Amino acid sequence: MVREGLSSVTKGTLFVLVATLLWVGINFVSRVVLVHSIGSDWNAFSFGLSLAGVLSAFGSLGLPNAVARSLPYVTADDERRMIVRSSLWIGGVSAVVISVLLFVFAGPIGQAIGSSGVTLGLQFFPVAVASGILSTIIASIFQGYEDVTPNALYIQIVNPTLFLAILTFWLIAPPLGITYYESLLAYALANAITLGLLAIYLVRRLPKRLPPGPLAPAALPRLLRFTAPLFVVSVMASVAGSGDTIILGISHPSEVGTYVASLTLSRLVPIGVGAVAYIFLPVASRFVRTGDTPSIGITYATVTKWMTLVSMPLFLLFFFLPSASLGFVYGSGYTSQVLPLQITVAGAFVITLLGPAGTAQVAFGQTRLLGINAIVAGVVDVVLALVLVPMPGPLGGFVGAAIAWGVANAGYSLLCLVQLRALTGVHPFHRHFVLPCLATGLPIGAVLWVLHPSVPYVLLPVLGLGFAAWFVLAVLLTRSVDDGDRLLLEALERLLGRPLPLLRRLGRYALRK
Repeated sequence: MVREGLSSVTKGTLFVLVATLLWVGINFVSRVVLVHSIGSDWNAFSFGLSLAGVLSAFGSLGLPNAVARSLPYVTADDERRMIVRSSLWIGGVSAVVISVLLFVFAGPIGQAIGSSGVTLGLQFFPVAVASGILSTIIASIFQGYEDVTPNALYIQIVNPTLFLAILTFWLIAPPLGITYYESLLAYALANAITLGLLAIYLVRRLPKRLPPGPLAPAALPRLLRFTAPLFVVSVMASVAGSGDTIILGISHPSEVGTYVASLTLSRLVPIGVGAVAYIFLPVASRFVRTGDTPSIGITYATVTKWMTLVSMPLFLLFFFLPSASLGFVYGSGYTSQVLPLQITVAGAFVITLLGPAGTAQVAFGQTRLLGINAIVAGVVDVVLALVLVPMPGPLGGFVGAAIAWGVANAGYSLLCLVQLRALTGVHPFHRHFVLPCLATGLPIGAVLWVLHPSVPYVLLPVLGLGFAAWFVLAVLLTRSVDDGDRLLLEALERLLGRPLPLLRRLGRYALRK
């Protein structure tokens, strides 16, 4: 069972991880184009994005995680048909209602903030909100069948590529240049086209996995009962992720762009765990159905360790070389304010080290606990932001927002893992995970902290690869390889279609007896 689970997780994680990296790169280019094209309107655009994210989470009603968990958990196709049809209908109605309300209240929100740019933006973002809700639900249906293509290909690659392509067209077409209005139109069009492509994918591919047939009405009440706590989780997790930004936009609108730049980099740190979590949910749900908790524990610890390989170099660069990291990505204009990046990246790295605890709780059906955790995180983020952001002095403004985000999101993951460990015994902190982390983070962090080197921008990627190589070497030298790593290697070999004898020899040397 664990061999099959790791095979699915490996394949899905690699696809999602590559897609996420492409999403980061494409969005980076788009943001550079926008920052240089729309100037101060970038603050209004960033505020609109944050608000749209919260509303999309609210409008999805917790359905994506509920659907992705329920489809592999139930055993009959008539139940699965009911789950799919109900989620599409409920999600569609919710998307329309949320979008209409956002459009209607765009003017009052903009007037309350004192920004006509926000008003204009919130008249376009309803299209993105509605498209995002339905796109996520469609992707979650295939996620339940361990198919990550809709999310990885369409949402993470096609959508930002369309946005960049439309911006590029308007940038080079006469009259040259991009206005704020055109950037908003491009964002709305990209999301609407992506939804259309996903709808085509749904119509063509779903019948191959779920043929037409009768429905099981009893499946709907079970889905709704399971969805209710996840609705709270979705909304409050979005509040914890964006509430501080919204409060900063109300109190210090000129600082939103700078803060979002730092927060965007920090969110890169847990992308490995995010990629794992997407495919880990349906795989773990199958294990829960059969009562195979040990397989979940092995899979959880193994994927958390190797996703730290992705996150550790980013954390070391962003925390200990923040000015160079900001300059490398955004240019010299963003290098003077480094504290928000250091604070948020510390919180993001804690999320990585704790692993996909919240996703595992969904698989185990611990949704009420998850809802409580999300409420606590959302309240902490908002309360800290309300206290700190308006405060004069070094803790105010975007520094206060960064503290609120870091404490709330790291605290959420910690609560989830503590509960998961207490109820199921699942956790990542085994010897084969802890030793490589300490052997990599402590010496490299100490050297960077003491020497505080001035590193040319072009050397940052080389340093990052060096840190990753050090982590792998630390795994070998501390003999931190276990049976989960061996099974992961087998899954990787099946994915590549060829043996990897060098890795096998190294693994045999480092396998702890």
